[in-house]
Amino acid sequence: MIVARVLLVFVLVCVPVRAQELSALARVDAMRSGLVATAKGLELRLGLSQPVPWRVRLMDNPPRLVIDTREVDWAGAAVLAIVRPALAMRAGSFRPGWSRLVLELDGPYRLVRAEMVTAGETRIDLALAPTDAADFAVEAAKPDLPEWAAPKAAELALPVAEGAGPLVVVLDPGHGGLDPGAGRDGQSEAALMLTFARELKEALIRDGRFRVVLTRDADVFVPLETRTSIAREAKADLFLSLHADALAAGDAQGATVYTLAEETSDAAAAALAERHDRDDLLAGMDLTAQDDVVAEVLMDMARTETLPRTDRLAAAMVAAIKTARIRMHRQPHQTGGFSVLRSPDIPSALLEAGFLSSDRDAKRLSDPVWRARLAEAVVEGLAAWSVEDAAFRGLRGP
Repeated sequence: MIVARVLLVFVLVCVPVRAQELSALARVDAMRSGLVATAKGLELRLGLSQPVPWRVRLMDNPPRLVIDTREVDWAGAAVLAIVRPALAMRAGSFRPGWSRLVLELDGPYRLVRAEMVTAGETRIDLALAPTDAADFAVEAAKPDLPEWAAPKAAELALPVAEGAGPLVVVLDPGHGGLDPGAGRDGQSEAALMLTFARELKEALIRDGRFRVVLTRDADVFVPLETRTSIAREAKADLFLSLHADALAAGDAQGATVYTLAEETSDAAAAALAERHDRDDLLAGMDLTAQDDVVAEVLMDMARTETLPRTDRLAAAMVAAIKTARIRMHRQPHQTGGFSVLRSPDIPSALLEAGFLSSDRDAKRLSDPVWRARLAEAVVEGLAAWSVEDAAFRGLRGP
């Protein structure tokens, strides 16, 4: 039997070259896949239609098992038998050409077996045994492979900005890839916001006063840090993140503009901010790094100048959306600790176009005519802010 073994948690396993050159997606075979509890721990088996390059690693806070594979369609993984209620799984595209499966564990485990069997039926076999928190933390803290590290801003391949206008707008369609966001009636927040971002981009370019960059233009996962790095590399004049979340409780509906604040407007805003960060964690991203004291002071100084510009941006967007007679939340401008809005030198806002948990909002969000009205209102709001911001900056002098 031919077996490719992972000897260390962070080893990238390579299969024959012919597998790397396949253009079709490998598929997960649900009938040959499963997650079971044993007397020794957990065993995960993934039946695949063909061999693919792959790797596996452990991550902490919360404890997670992360499997990255080359071009795998994870649809068949939905039927995996989750044998412990505390376990949660998500899967999808992670970066172009690569897929990711993340299993949130119910405690610390060690990887005792990891292999791809390629003789006969192809499968990935993993076995995990319980371990103590200290040993798990040591394994999870091992550095990632250099080629898998999060890209630095200077290394990012910047998307081509379009249009001839002077104002650089970075549009950030939320979620994507293995993180679909909220969902309703077969529609995902990630897909809806990518569609709206493309429509808004076209409206901005047609206006002629804007250049536009998207943080993603496909159904791929983009870490929060990378989204803000793209904005900085683009020398953005403003950053606008687009969402259509769902709230488990309450009757929230209508468009809402959020800006950054450590103290949130209410419990719902706090829950949304926590959920957005949680999606990065479940995707296997490391959010534990902390800014040093000097860096934090410098960023606070930069935010002192940026904050009033951001508040004016929110006010201009709210005014334009209301003028277009588009339904807004009873508190149209709210605040929250959204990590994606933390650029200290770029005015940044998050637009909840609506809430998929609301019947009326879900219907509006699915209507291209309504989305076109919202896009035009946003264009008017950004244009009005641009004029006002230039006037205030001119008053301040060189």
